[in-house]
Amino acid sequence: MTTSISRYPVPEIADLPEDIRTRILDVQQKTGFIPNVFLGFAHRPDEARAFFAYHDALLLKEGGNLTKGEREMIIVATSGANRCLYCVVAHGAILRIYAKKPLIADQVAVNHRKADITERQKAMLDFALKVSHAADEIVEADFEALRAHGFDDEDIWDIGAITALFGLSNRMANLMSLRPNDEFYLLGRVPREKKPSA
Repeated sequence: MTTSISRYPVPEIADLPEDIRTRILDVQQKTGFIPNVFLGFAHRPDEARAFFAYHDALLLKEGGNLTKGEREMIIVATSGANRCLYCVVAHGAILRIYAKKPLIADQVAVNHRKADITERQKAMLDFALKVSHAADEIVEADFEALRAHGFDDEDIWDIGAITALFGLSNRMANLMSLRPNDEFYLLGRVPREKKPSA
């Protein structure tokens, strides 16, 4: 039985605009498969471009006090709270790989306060979840709490912006019924198979 990856039509890669097709094929070359988010969002190419441009600006930027793993923690924690299966599974895999900890994504997705992470990271995720669910209640004390852990105001912007972007992503993935790739479930949990040498 074949299960669709989205309730919306999924375009053929050959039919996509060249820039989107190139990006998808580059990701496939790097990872060995095409994450379904690229195909799902490609249903509307202009929106896909805008989404992935903002994604890259936040997650691939240099500098700041957030590690790549911490950026993924924000996504996993807020996606868990938003009940987004796709983002928890896909970004959970990325988090496991960056952190080199096979259990971390499950812990962060369910209850970051019980996770094997630092107090600094718990404070970061407390704030991200406040942005996600009660942004109107953010006050100066929230900024001060993060500053006490070494975050500056630009880092706090990043925490909020990543949370906000994935609030959109979570809701769109749920709207589309976007199915996680099977490949994501084991990434970072079991050692990769070594390719035989020639």
